[in-house]
Amino acid sequence: MNRICFLLLYVCYSTSTFAQLPAEDTLTLDLGAPPPSVDLRSYIYSLEAQEDQPLSLQQAASRRFTHDPQLFHTDKRNNGRDHDLWLKLHVRNTGLKDSSLTLFTGWHDYMYWYAAAADGTYTLLSQTGLMLDKGGVERWERYGFPVRVPAGQTRTFLLHIVNKSYDENALMPVLYNALQYERFRNEQLSTYRGEAVVIQVLLGMLLVFLSIAVINYIQLPDRSYLYFAAYILGLILFFALRLESKPYQLSVFHHWPMLKYYWDIPALLFCFYLMYVLFGNAFLNLRERYPYMEQVFSIVAASTGGIIIICFYCIARERYHLPGIIYSYVYLGTLLPLLMVFVALARRSRHHPLVRFFLFGSLCFYLACLGSFLMQIRPLGLISALGELSAPSMLMIAGVLLQAMFFLAGLSYRNKLAHLERTKTQEMLIKQLNKNKELQRKLNEQLEELVKEQTSEILRRKQELEEQRQIQLDIEYDKKLTEIELKAIRAQINPHFIFNCLNSIQLFVMQRDYEYAQKYLSDFSYLIRKTLDFSRRNFISLTDEITYLNTYLGLEKMRFENKMEYDIRVDPTINTTELEVPAMLLQPYVENAVKYGMTNPDQPIGRLTIHFRQLAGDMLECVIEDNGIGINRSKELRTLPKHHQSSGMEISSNRAELLNKMYNTGIHIEIIDKSVRNFTESGTIVRILIPQL
Repeated sequence: MNRICFLLLYVCYSTSTFAQLPAEDTLTLDLGAPPPSVDLRSYIYSLEAQEDQPLSLQQAASRRFTHDPQLFHTDKRNNGRDHDLWLKLHVRNTGLKDSSLTLFTGWHDYMYWYAAAADGTYTLLSQTGLMLDKGGVERWERYGFPVRVPAGQTRTFLLHIVNKSYDENALMPVLYNALQYERFRNEQLSTYRGEAVVIQVLLGMLLVFLSIAVINYIQLPDRSYLYFAAYILGLILFFALRLESKPYQLSVFHHWPMLKYYWDIPALLFCFYLMYVLFGNAFLNLRERYPYMEQVFSIVAASTGGIIIICFYCIARERYHLPGIIYSYVYLGTLLPLLMVFVALARRSRHHPLVRFFLFGSLCFYLACLGSFLMQIRPLGLISALGELSAPSMLMIAGVLLQAMFFLAGLSYRNKLAHLERTKTQEMLIKQLNKNKELQRKLNEQLEELVKEQTSEILRRKQELEEQRQIQLDIEYDKKLTEIELKAIRAQINPHFIFNCLNSIQLFVMQRDYEYAQKYLSDFSYLIRKTLDFSRRNFISLTDEITYLNTYLGLEKMRFENKMEYDIRVDPTINTTELEVPAMLLQPYVENAVKYGMTNPDQPIGRLTIHFRQLAGDMLECVIEDNGIGINRSKELRTLPKHHQSSGMEISSNRAELLNKMYNTGIHIEIIDKSVRNFTESGTIVRILIPQL
């Protein structure tokens, strides 16, 4: 009977002992000679807290832990919620020596390491985490937890891990001895050092970009430089905070660990959406060039500012996962609209060179982000890839650099254009001042000469009477010549033609045919400028005259909507750069041919031919021929008297006579009605002979 009682007591004692420490959940090691590393997934039991219901240490210690290997992962994983996890580990030292191993589970937001005492209570040995770590330097040692078990004893440890973000870093519990832990540390160190070097190089380049932008702003104050500087500053802070999550990195922000959350997702919204649209609006001057697109950019900027405020509010309420979800929706929702904006800008890049810099920079970052996102879908899955949108990959970093370089190049080019425009204006002012000085000098000389003439007139009245008469004749002659030249200038370009040109430009703009409007306006301004220039010169080269006539006829052809054809033929033996013709002599006849030659109802298309030939004796012949209604019929159709002639042609004829008198040139003008020569033909031939001096 005694034996039976003793056996029952022994069975009860053994049962209670093994019930407390089951063999299958206890890691048994000889810590006197520990293995290099032990994968603890088979020995660790876990307990997950419900969302918004955290567990205290006493509650967790009293709950039942279960074995769930699916909790562990070697890469980042999107859990879809906050993760509050308790891990329990039993370690038995079968050796004869006390020793210490190191437990490493990864980098997490909050980590608390507890050890059980002999009375069953738990003591907090250490605490660390990305949101608790303010030490700054020795991060690796803070994330490796010591496992000390006396010889022949068993100890129980608890590890409390809290991750506020949906994207959880790698969670893989491994137990290392001292040597293997040092090797593992060195391997990780080389990896993180490479990533840190890339970020530091990027920060250096961004600082250079910021300095260049500040220098350009000093030279040319503009809002676009301020927006670009804010964009670069946001990127510098964003990537500087990335060093905060790397071991062995001394960051200036380690005293403010919450900045990693406050300037993670909001930084992307601030830099790549808010500052991006504000910079594009100011850089491209959308308010004047593309008002509708400017309204769209303003709405996007206001919406982005509101989203950033919402993200800050969520972070302040410790809803760290919500900004990531918001950014994912914003990113996916703006892919197609951004592509439409790029297409719209590409269609306008020909008329606005600054659009190319903005478009190329935007495309580089757009394609880099899209490529980085697509590359992460296969290894991580769609949900986890969306969570990694804020993680700057190498492809995204390259896109950021290219975008910043294109934007900075565009700002420099804009600065150059403004500098050239300012220099051009200054040069024009200097030229005008020089002209004023020259005019003042001439006036002074004329006054001095007038005083001398008046003095000589008093002394030699009889002799000066004849000279005064001759001077009076010269003055009247010059005055008459000046009046004729002014009339010729006014007659060169008919006001009706100018009105039609402006109407054509307005029509092209209303039809949004900006290319034709720009070309028409450019040619029209060139024609006006050359008209004013040639009116001050007596002779110009034949090359300038042909270019001038070609520009004038091109405008007329565009105005007549291609119902007019013209051809300027030059004898190949003529050296157009050396031959000279009187300025503004041919244009009135060409204008008259267009006016009456393009209105022939019997001809569907008006044709105008200008032919230059070199005759014997250094004589240049110019023949202007059209298929219009002819001189006689045009006189019949007009209500003016028959002896009336076009004012431009009359002034040109008088000017030719004056040139013949002044330079003894012998310019001859002959006007022929083709119907007189052959009644089946219609039109006019103007034959002008210009001898070369």
